[in-house]
Amino acid sequence: MPAIQLSVAERKAHRAGAHHLDPVVMVGNEGLTPAVKKETDAALNAHGLIKVRVLGDDRDAREAMFQQLCEDLGAAPIQHIGKLLVLWRPKPKKVKAEDEERKPGPREFKVVKNSSRGGQRPEVKRVRVLGNQRLTTGGMVKKAKPKQKSVKKTRAE
Repeated sequence: MPAIQLSVAERKAHRAGAHHLDPVVMVGNEGLTPAVKKETDAALNAHGLIKVRVLGDDRDAREAMFQQLCEDLGAAPIQHIGKLLVLWRPKPKKVKAEDEERKPGPREFKVVKNSSRGGQRPEVKRVRVLGNQRLTTGGMVKKAKPKQKSVKKTRAE
């Protein structure tokens, strides 16, 4: 996978976003092992923007690791400062599995009751109505009554 090419402004924005981040991947003395690449890929999928700490003193080796990580993982090189590398890759969209049998969840309503005195503000109350409940015109929550079955339909069966 080739590395992502970003404009100067995009890199600058990502650099600012990475300022407060802590390193999530550490590269030891053995360099870029498959385990390090796998962990970096998982961190990019989870966070999108990550910092990697390299524990080597050779700057050229760190620069080579930086380019190699970007090439292998399809990430954009954001910054290499000291022993820290900043990588960015857009987070993949999460696919939400839809459950056929799932019923609708609770609904939120805002109930507004006018004051009995004219100049007062109306009272606003948030009410959560569950699936087996209903909201009356007065703003009360009542348990819904079961639907009546037709007498004719029960006799026919």
